[in-house]
Amino acid sequence: MTPFDNLADRILHGHALTREEGLTLLQTDDAQLLPLIAAAYKIRHASFGRTVTIQMLFNAKSGACQEDCGYCSQSSISTASIDRYALVSPDDVLNGARQAHEADAQRYCVVISGRSPLDKEIHGIASAVKRIKQELPLQVCCSLGLLTAPQAEQLKAAGVDRINHNLNTSEAYHSSICTTHTYQDRLTTLRHARAAGLELCSGGIVGMGESDDDLLDLAFALRDLNPDSIPLNMLHPIPGTPLADARHLTPRRCLTILCLFRFIHPQRELRAAGGREFNLRSLQPLALYVADSLFVNGYLTTPGDPAREVHQMIEDMGFEVAVANPALT
Repeated sequence: MTPFDNLADRILHGHALTREEGLTLLQTDDAQLLPLIAAAYKIRHASFGRTVTIQMLFNAKSGACQEDCGYCSQSSISTASIDRYALVSPDDVLNGARQAHEADAQRYCVVISGRSPLDKEIHGIASAVKRIKQELPLQVCCSLGLLTAPQAEQLKAAGVDRINHNLNTSEAYHSSICTTHTYQDRLTTLRHARAAGLELCSGGIVGMGESDDDLLDLAFALRDLNPDSIPLNMLHPIPGTPLADARHLTPRRCLTILCLFRFIHPQRELRAAGGREFNLRSLQPLALYVADSLFVNGYLTTPGDPAREVHQMIEDMGFEVAVANPALT
């Protein structure tokens, strides 16, 4: 057994990874990457077996955001060429949910741009979610920016299962990527969502110039938060954004970071999320040994692998797609 195997066994018996151990994992050399992945798989398999949860995003409102997030093509300081439109109709949101169901997605995530949703936008999304729940066996996640407590309660009453609101990076590094809202603002939204009885989806974006200490701070902050799902986004630099020239990631680095998060979050849903295809490239299938969840069909303003290709990759690697709410199908 390798030292990684021994550490994985300790994690499975209740050991909480220390900061020193996390730094050692992050600094794993290329020759030890496969043993590290194998040990992470042992942890992944204990909670998720060989199943993979499929999720699909729907960009229900694009562009015209007031925030200055340096990674985002929809921000106020971005000059990226993207589609820009107001909140789409409930019919459009429902049609997107039907496509997600056809792709065997277990969860459908409705996303809008902007600092905070208007009350009329909350009403429109709530109306769509009620119709989705009447028709389809889908879990619904919403990513709507900063939420008030009443807004979170309205979404819960409509049938929303989960709120996505990422911490994105460490508290110390947050002001380097965004100055129009604070790290604490993000935590407040997550508190409102949890108080309303909503599940939490919260993760981060790696490859923005953060240090190893920032990565560890993010991972341990998420452990304190204890969300139900952790999406790990890998920066896809977009022309027209401040981070357009950021090239900090390699496929091996991405896999190492995924392993770190699996060791720190042994029982949490861990998603290889935005930028997966761009950054992992030919090593993308190896992510299945660490992460138990994937997006299909693309992200907000960047493309992703079509559902049929993701399904083929899952099958080729000997994994299987988790069934969406089997009791309802």
